[in-house]
Amino acid sequence: MPAKAFRSRYIIAILFAVLLLATTGCKKAKEQITEDILTQYFRTNILNRDFHVKLATDNGTDITTQYDGYIFRLYNENDFYGSMTGIKNGNTITGTWACNEDFSKLTISLTLPSIPAEFVFLNRAWRFTKKDVPVMELAPWGNTPSYVLHMERL
Repeated sequence: MPAKAFRSRYIIAILFAVLLLATTGCKKAKEQITEDILTQYFRTNILNRDFHVKLATDNGTDITTQYDGYIFRLYNENDFYGSMTGIKNGNTITGTWACNEDFSKLTISLTLPSIPAEFVFLNRAWRFTKKDVPVMELAPWGNTPSYVLHMERL
């Protein structure tokens, strides 16, 4: 009788260990697949593509016209950061962009040459509220929901 009890405990312990390992392995595989899908989506739909500002609001004031004619592009130097340009009539504003690992945050930093005052609005950490291409919908990362930026892929 004690041998049967020991065997059944042993079998239960092994089944529990196998179940635990299988669950942990699946979670890691699922996370990796999700990361791969997000990376591929960002590479395919956002990086090295031309965008224009479709909507920009600052505390409820529509400032979209400040960006009329500008074409913005995020260049793929790495999946999480790279250079960025804004071009209008041959004039180029340059800078950088950076994303976090889950592509929920986009930090824009336009710097060279000295940028016009209206570009200060773009220079911040943004969070994606919607990534449905052709339009990226962004709001500030943090507690300033009164800014809105929608960039449409051309």
